[in-house]
Amino acid sequence: MRVTADTNVLLRATVADEPDQTRSAQALLGEAELVAMPLQALCEFVWVARRAYRRPSHEIGAVIRTWLDSPTVRLDRAAVEAGLAMLDAGGDFADGVIAFAGRQMGGAVFTSFDRRAVELVRASGGEAHLLAAANDAG
Repeated sequence: MRVTADTNVLLRATVADEPDQTRSAQALLGEAELVAMPLQALCEFVWVARRAYRRPSHEIGAVIRTWLDSPTVRLDRAAVEAGLAMLDAGGDFADGVIAFAGRQMGGAVFTSFDRRAVELVRASGGEAHLLAAANDAG
């Protein structure tokens, strides 16, 4: 079977908080001929694993790297690696994916109100601009 994994399948397979669902998710991921992992599902996975399950970034990164190395998993490798680089640097996985995808679409400068995200994009060699709130302009 060729499947697209929803975020909850990825979470159940890794956090093992619901034994029956964990077994089903792990069996599906292990037996599928192909497992498509959309960027949206991976971004959600990281957010939920960090916020709701309080998993450390290095643990989340290790899980995603395992998926990157799996011959049956299909994902946007370059975008995922950009997200992992941001996660490894102490930022948000999704910000790395967003900055990468934006550059691919022609958006040369990452813009955000998030100072840390802007600093990390710059540190990785990308162009970034920190926006100020209208009342910050003085």
